[in-house]
Amino acid sequence: MANVDVLNLNGEKVGVLELSDALYGPDQVNEALLWEAVKHYRASLRQGTHKTKSRTEVSGSGKKLWKQKGTGRARIGSVRSPLWRHGYTVHGPQPRSYDYAFPRKKLLGALRSALASKLADGKLTVVDSLEIKEAKTKLYRTALDKLSVTRTALLVENGKTLTQALVLGARNLDGVELVLNNEVHPYDLLRYERAIFSTAAIEQLTEMFEKNVSKRKLAAQTEAV
Repeated sequence: MANVDVLNLNGEKVGVLELSDALYGPDQVNEALLWEAVKHYRASLRQGTHKTKSRTEVSGSGKKLWKQKGTGRARIGSVRSPLWRHGYTVHGPQPRSYDYAFPRKKLLGALRSALASKLADGKLTVVDSLEIKEAKTKLYRTALDKLSVTRTALLVENGKTLTQALVLGARNLDGVELVLNNEVHPYDLLRYERAIFSTAAIEQLTEMFEKNVSKRKLAAQTEAV
C-alpha cells in the first residue's frame, strides 16, 4: 500500500492515508490512454459552428451570363460559380458536433493513470478538509500558499461535504478550479499543476475504483468457469 500524508489547510501533517498500489502505483500510468481521454475531452468542447455558404445561399442570379459557344470566352453557367469571386465554397465546413462516444472503462483507466502520475510526481496533496468558516478568497489564497501552491491547482471535494463557503471562497482564485470527485476528469488533473483532494473525496474515489476492479475480476472469473 502506498501512503500519502494528510495535511490541514495550515500545511501541517495531521495523519496518513493508505492508497492502493493497484490504483495509484507508478506502473499504472498509461500515456496512450491519457492522450485518448484528452483528445475526447477537447473534441467535446469544440462548438462546431463553422460554416461556408452553399450554392443556394450566395447572392446572385442563376441565369447563364452568355451563350455557351461563339464568344471566345470561357463557358460559365452562373455568377455564383465557386470559380468566381463571391461564389459558393465547394465541400466547405458545415455545422457539426465533434463529440463521440468514449468507453467508461477507458475513461476510468485514464483517470487512474492521471492520479498515479500526480502521485509519482509529488503533485497530489490530500487535506483533512477544504472547509473554511468564512467565505473569503483571501483565506483560501493563504491556505494554498501554505500548501506550496505556486502556480495552478485543482481542488476536489466530495459532494456531501461541499459547502457554500468553499464555493464562494475559491471561485475568484486565479488559476484555481473547484470540482466534485465524481466530476473530475483526467484532463483536469493534467491541466493543473497541483491536485488537492479532501480526505472524503479521495476515499470515495478510491472506493469507486475498487468496486470497478472487483467487478472486472468477478467477470473474468465467471468467463474462466
